[in-house]
Amino acid sequence: MSKGEETKAAILDEAAELASLVGLGGLTIGTLAAATKLSKSGLYAHFASKEALQVQVLEHARGRFTDVVMRPTLAAPRGEPRLREFFDRWLTWQSEAFDGGCIFVVAASEFDDQEGPVRDELLRAERDKLESVTLIVGTAISEGHFRPDVDAEQVAYELEGILLAHHHARRLMRDAGAEARARRAFERLVADCRPVALTG
Repeated sequence: MSKGEETKAAILDEAAELASLVGLGGLTIGTLAAATKLSKSGLYAHFASKEALQVQVLEHARGRFTDVVMRPTLAAPRGEPRLREFFDRWLTWQSEAFDGGCIFVVAASEFDDQEGPVRDELLRAERDKLESVTLIVGTAISEGHFRPDVDAEQVAYELEGILLAHHHARRLMRDAGAEARARRAFERLVADCRPVALTG
């Protein structure tokens, strides 16, 4: 990575942290300049517009999510262990990646109805994540950890629901038991997917 690329990555780290706190809508060249102590003209050299900045922040956050959550998950054993690894890392991501919570959850509440490049990037990230979870559940089925009739897309949908509830409970409600509740919900979901034990 060149010095220029390192500088831009550091700026995007700061921008993503700021966006998690003030929202992508509140992220501007001006607010980023104030946070980084860099000039607006210097930042315009990296980002031609507010919208370009927002899109690149999401792309940068996606890269971090891939490094922190996805790559380690894919190194875990196939099937249920891999799904557990993904859940644990996703839960940790929501709690620790940014001071303001998961940037994707924050941005989704802002841009769900706003057509354009920012929403398009959010949609790509969300679809990729759900596709990954669906594939992981599929391996759990093929490995015999889950029943053959399990709907992998439904499991991915419900897992997303658990994590969104966790983010809401932790950030808005400041519920100290948010993580424990999320883990109990996850265990019920997994238990519902396992083959029925035969009794003699």
